[in-house]
Amino acid sequence: MNQPSDPVALDKLKARIQALRAKTTANGCTEDEALSAAAKVAELLDRHDLSLSDVELQTSLCERRVYETHRKKRIPLDDCIGAVAQFCDCRVWREKNAAVEVSYVFFGLSADVEVAHYLAELIDGAVRAELGRFKTSADYARFRHQERHLANASFALGMVTSIADRLVAMKKSRDQVNERTGRGLVILKTSVVDAEFDKLDMKLRTQRATSRMVSTAAYEAGGAAGATLPINPGLDGAPPKRSARQG
Repeated sequence: MNQPSDPVALDKLKARIQALRAKTTANGCTEDEALSAAAKVAELLDRHDLSLSDVELQTSLCERRVYETHRKKRIPLDDCIGAVAQFCDCRVWREKNAAVEVSYVFFGLSADVEVAHYLAELIDGAVRAELGRFKTSADYARFRHQERHLANASFALGMVTSIADRLVAMKKSRDQVNERTGRGLVILKTSVVDAEFDKLDMKLRTQRATSRMVSTAAYEAGGAAGATLPINPGLDGAPPKRSARQG
């Protein structure tokens, strides 16, 4: 398949993503600001797609982008990774490396997999940070010692479920906005990715969902944390706003 016909525009988009990626908690940025940056990337991605012609999209190169978890067991992101891929018009699957550590493989157009990797990174970090805050809360202190493992898992599940639901709703809204241009961007991109994916001749297994015991209080606390993270895209092009966090 041919190289993308507008590599300069793609390089600029990737440079913006890298700049936003630098806005992490390690550099003094709050989780709210980090996820607001994610919404900005979604806006940039849509602008990039709309700037390409149908021919340019059809001749774009599909790539793999791997997100390493460095964990052997499932992590909370596992319950949100499908929504991330859908949000970015990608395919995604799980693999294990020689050390039996899990990784997520995104497959799609170059800009899409770059954004998917970025979102996975941000959400993974946000869940870890919010879980850390939950563990210092008065509500957490009410759990008995033997209940805390379940409380931790329930909080994380509630949070990623909330984020996944919001990503699905945001994707629907974005698609409606893009459809007003009169172009079937999503259908076109999907056909390109599906055709390239078929060439990989991969046999993927779908894991059956299993029932899990949860702590209702911790699950709801996680859901509230996920619901308050500002990941709604600002289509007016305004930069992410700093939001106050209640301590």
